[in-house]
Amino acid sequence: MSISKDPGLEKKPNGRVSRRGFIRGMGVSGAVGAGILETHAEAEPPPAAVAGPGEVPITLQINGKPHKLTVEPRVTLLDALRDRLDMTGAKKVCDRGTCGACTVILGGKVVYACCVLAIDAQGKPIQTIEGLSAGDRLHPVEAAIVANDAQQCGFCTPGFVMAAKGLLDRNPSPTYDQVKAALSGNLCRCGTYVGLRKAVLEAAKMKGGSNA
Repeated sequence: MSISKDPGLEKKPNGRVSRRGFIRGMGVSGAVGAGILETHAEAEPPPAAVAGPGEVPITLQINGKPHKLTVEPRVTLLDALRDRLDMTGAKKVCDRGTCGACTVILGGKVVYACCVLAIDAQGKPIQTIEGLSAGDRLHPVEAAIVANDAQQCGFCTPGFVMAAKGLLDRNPSPTYDQVKAALSGNLCRCGTYVGLRKAVLEAAKMKGGSNA
């Protein structure tokens, strides 16, 4: 087909295609091309379903009580606590094992809950901040933090409390430098480090770190 026979193109007296005719012809060609692409896209097969291990039943011993739940093997202890058991004391901040906001005590060791798989936490006692206070009576570490005005926004505080308790469980009478080292894995964007360290030393004097 010659270009002069295309109804979408206008020709000038000298036989050349006018600018308006050229643009109009391109519009028609573009619409046809788009329709072809759309038809091709509709003909593509649907993506394959994601395959992987399904949920499995597990039992976690948390604050002295067994909790049964079902989780996928990839679910972290932090997500299991927060999303499955509604224990939101451990905070999800970095989710990369760097800030310490999700600190819990697992089998007597201070750990980041975001770095432990829930399925691997079975068979070990888990302590979270929900299990420290008894009614209105705060744990000595918590009471000392309040007394020393060692929290501002409070988002990182649960992680510091659990790290401090883990330290006092191991060492009931730490030095200032030992406290500083033990809390070095926890970050506070408000900068209340000095108050937090003093609070831990005060809690140690109250001798409440290892008996709660």
